[in-house]
Amino acid sequence: MSTDSERDPDTDAEPTIAEEACFEAGIKFGTLYHQFAGTPVSPDSAASLERAMEASIENQPHCSDVTVDVRTDELEAELADSAADYTELTGRFLEVEIVVDYEGAEVVTRMAMEDGYPLMRVESIRKRNPEA
Repeated sequence: MSTDSERDPDTDAEPTIAEEACFEAGIKFGTLYHQFAGTPVSPDSAASLERAMEASIENQPHCSDVTVDVRTDELEAELADSAADYTELTGRFLEVEIVVDYEGAEVVTRMAMEDGYPLMRVESIRKRNPEA
């Protein structure tokens, strides 16, 4: 990272508050995904795992809301031909929404399956503070 004395005023800029809010949301998604990937999960334990994931991420700074849905239909399909009654949690079993409220900017982010990949994206940015 460059210091103010090294910054080129024509090409370098401080991040906006909205950009910093998006960065915060990315941190939350990285934590959620990598902290819980591989956790044993079954249709019976899905609801308690959802609550644990939500509570864990809501503890982080600037996080105002987290909704985790474990796709039990996908879990049941995965387990249909298995001798086991659980599997490892991966992104394909999750739908997640994380809302970050950072210094007047509210960022709504979402993770859902897209083309076979658990894609994380910024859905919207709302600035309640004109300086954000």
